[in-house]
Amino acid sequence: MTDISLHTPYPASAVAAWDFRTDVAVVGFGAAGACAAIEAAETGARVMLFERGSGSGGASALSGGEIYIGGGTDAQRAAGFEDSSEALAAYLQAAGGPCADEAKCDLYARESLAHYEWLKAQGIPYRGNYLPGKHIEPTDDSTLIWSGSEAAAPFCDIAPPTPRGHVIRHMGWGGGRPLVDLLEARARALGVEVVTDARAVALVRDGERIVGLVVRIDNQNRFVRAERGVILCTGGFVMNEDMRRRYCPETLRLSSPIGDQDDGSGIEMGMGAGGDAIHMEQFFTTCPWTMPEPQACGVLVNRAGQRFINEDCYHGRVSRFAVDQLGERVFLLLDNAHFSQPLDLAGMGIAGTGDTWEEVEAELEMAPGTLSATMAFYNAHAREGADPLFGKRPPILTPLDQGPFVALEMHFRDSFFSFFTLGGLRTSVDGEVLDRAGEPVAGLFAAGRTTSGLPAWGHGYSSGMSLADCTYFGRRAGRRAAAG
Repeated sequence: MTDISLHTPYPASAVAAWDFRTDVAVVGFGAAGACAAIEAAETGARVMLFERGSGSGGASALSGGEIYIGGGTDAQRAAGFEDSSEALAAYLQAAGGPCADEAKCDLYARESLAHYEWLKAQGIPYRGNYLPGKHIEPTDDSTLIWSGSEAAAPFCDIAPPTPRGHVIRHMGWGGGRPLVDLLEARARALGVEVVTDARAVALVRDGERIVGLVVRIDNQNRFVRAERGVILCTGGFVMNEDMRRRYCPETLRLSSPIGDQDDGSGIEMGMGAGGDAIHMEQFFTTCPWTMPEPQACGVLVNRAGQRFINEDCYHGRVSRFAVDQLGERVFLLLDNAHFSQPLDLAGMGIAGTGDTWEEVEAELEMAPGTLSATMAFYNAHAREGADPLFGKRPPILTPLDQGPFVALEMHFRDSFFSFFTLGGLRTSVDGEVLDRAGEPVAGLFAAGRTTSGLPAWGHGYSSGMSLADCTYFGRRAGRRAAAG
């Protein structure tokens, strides 16, 4: 009997009988899989969706339900913000840095408003109001928030600043679960056949084309014939330590992965079929150091007492740069005017205090004249509304000169640095899995964190980019797969 493996497609000639037949087979029931199934079903295709868990969810359901949308939405206009598809595209490309997929950024920017209307048509509710301030996610049912580095250097010099985080109408934390629930209801209403507790263990290939997959149900291998295509929406590889060690070893310094069975199986199946995996070293991470909000005015330094980022950036960008520093921790410096008890979740503790920055420096056992010089330089320029080193802007740029002073420790292993992977299969704008030559692997598609998509660079990530990528490019993969 031919071996069944994630790493090698199973030959169709060895399949004795097909247990299931469908036009499109979707693997994974998070936001990407749900949107792929919805779009494929709306074309009239027969769609089966296989989920290894006992219900829908994925990493999408663990999120805040925030989608990065711009171009002039109703919420943006009502709050007095102007935006354009050109500005959105410029920001997305800057946020993608060296990993940006220009074609995906441009296409999403052009169709962002239409995608917003599509989401509403699926039953996703938005209150439509703006919540000012610096927030990780709303705790009320507000819609529009600043969810990235739009107002911070260098991004504010690339595109006019405007908030683009659009959050599902939902009270409290965790809007991702109701978002996925609504997408699930829509998929089922369209006749998508959902099979849970079904783990995909291999693709099936006939010649050069992927024609199905093998799923394990009740410890039995079942063979699925997909006449038009298979769509992999199985998430990233944050829960697979071997893959992280091989591709993304910096994440081994962190201890709070975010994922729901994100073991990289879809990526490995795609690679085994000839797909090219790109940007596998990239990851998102954040420690919620901006909660409570006044702490966003603080200054971050490494173990040498040096600043390394303009702290008015998105909390994830700041945290990602923090992980680049030597040693196991960085320090958030605050004065009496801006200190509040940190959020318990963050796992941040007081590492040093003093009536002067020299005293804090000594408590942290830093070389004399390091941290104190950093703060003397910072405060002198902050009083003039300037940050010549990193371009931090008022009102978050403010002197920290009202003692006593405190240094909070952000320890990469012990503090809450949540993280997930960003690398994955290389795909076209239509979700086709591409090989190393840039040619489609016939019959194989992918979306979400199984791919390298809009959120491709950890240093430029903004909240809502993953769900934007999952929902929009999941739709395109479903439509393209249904076309055969």
